[in-house]
Amino acid sequence: MLSALAIANYRSLRQLTVPLARLTVVTGPNGSGKSSVYRAMRLLAEIANGGAIRSLVREGGLSSTLWAGPERFSAAMLRGEMPVQGSTRSEPVALKLGFAGASSEDFGYAIDIGLPPPIPSTAFSRDPEIKHEAIWAGPLLRPSTQLVDRKGASLRLRDGRGWQPVGRPIPPFASMMTEHADPRDAPEMLTLREQMRSWRFYDHFRSDGEAPARQPQLGTRTPVLANDGADLAAALQTIREIGDGEALDRAVDDAFPGARIEIDAAGDRF
Repeated sequence: MLSALAIANYRSLRQLTVPLARLTVVTGPNGSGKSSVYRAMRLLAEIANGGAIRSLVREGGLSSTLWAGPERFSAAMLRGEMPVQGSTRSEPVALKLGFAGASSEDFGYAIDIGLPPPIPSTAFSRDPEIKHEAIWAGPLLRPSTQLVDRKGASLRLRDGRGWQPVGRPIPPFASMMTEHADPRDAPEMLTLREQMRSWRFYDHFRSDGEAPARQPQLGTRTPVLANDGADLAAALQTIREIGDGEALDRAVDDAFPGARIEIDAAGDRF
């Protein structure tokens, strides 16, 4: 279970730490950053699937996704006497994301994404690269709790003897989560990667007449609904057979009094 989500320099979020519980509802007026929090979590999930850099590029690259305000707030800005607006950057570009575990048995993760140093011979000079990554046990990152440390292309793992370097360098455009999730040398990395891959995001769940959820789909046991809802019928039938079918029926009746769900299994399609 996660205890906190941390975001720095992402879109409208200068620096934010969100405490998390089993259910966390984020509310606020338009423009307050709710969508940025959600998109930051999606970006973290993309890291575990090897698509973080590509996702950033689809959003317009770091120049479009980075916090556009000032690196530091002046006293006049804090007093409301001067508008908050961007200025020339003097510090390295850094987009930082991470989350913390709730207990010593949970893992935390942090990543720092920036721009590469100028290289005249490449056409990818604006391609984001991963500068740092870390995995630790528990709610706080400390030297005593850190288990995995990635700096640039170098990776080291902690075991009972101390820090052990990994000989193979990691490409700047790839996460250690996809490059070295070894079940023997780095089981915590593999565990965390699979946990992040299990996250689901339903903000693009279609409900129109041609939506995947409205079309017959191949049915197989489905403990977790897919992002696009295509396996909705299979997921509901799975609840009926190996979950709490009565609770499902009560929830449907509570939302739509008198309604009930029937799953039509025509051959191998639901």
